[in-house]
Amino acid sequence: MILATAFFYLFAAVMIASAVMVIGSRNPVHSVLFLILAFFNAAGLFLLLGAEFLALILLVVYVGAVMVLFLFVVMMLDVDFVQLREGFLDYLPVGGLIGLILLVELLLVVGGWVISPDITATATAPIPVPTETSNIEALGLVLYTRYVFFFQLSGLVLLVAMVGAIVLTLRHKENVKRQSIAAQVGRTREAAIEVRRVESGKGL
Repeated sequence: MILATAFFYLFAAVMIASAVMVIGSRNPVHSVLFLILAFFNAAGLFLLLGAEFLALILLVVYVGAVMVLFLFVVMMLDVDFVQLREGFLDYLPVGGLIGLILLVELLLVVGGWVISPDITATATAPIPVPTETSNIEALGLVLYTRYVFFFQLSGLVLLVAMVGAIVLTLRHKENVKRQSIAAQVGRTREAAIEVRRVESGKGL
């Protein structure tokens, strides 16, 4: 019990510190790396809670796919971050208002049982008995039956994000020779060969 408590405080402290560095780092690449570190520690907290499926999903999906994709996009995009920070103070009031609204919403969600103690009784989905069903099986039953449309919608959002990242990184630079299949297939003899009549003894 003491060892589990020590690991909990270790994971929680490192996760909070890395989350602060995500928004405090000046280099966006460092921010992505700190976010990956925060995900690793969050996975450790999930393991301590007995939710091994969520811990593995956090590592495989978010760290192994999404965060690595963000890292490559940030490294490949030629973005002038100094220019982006020029209008920071202009949008600070609007950003502060949105942040305040999100903070109030989070407090209402986290403190919901304090405001309304009987909120847990409004759940309509039956909770399986832990001794009969593992948490992975119970999560799969709920995710792929009751919330299957939301699951498909989240996959669609990730697909759109991936296509957007590819479009942003695909830039055609000048003075770079690229292969065009359509131009090669549609090539004619007149466009490919130029016949010149050269007088004898004069050359080209």
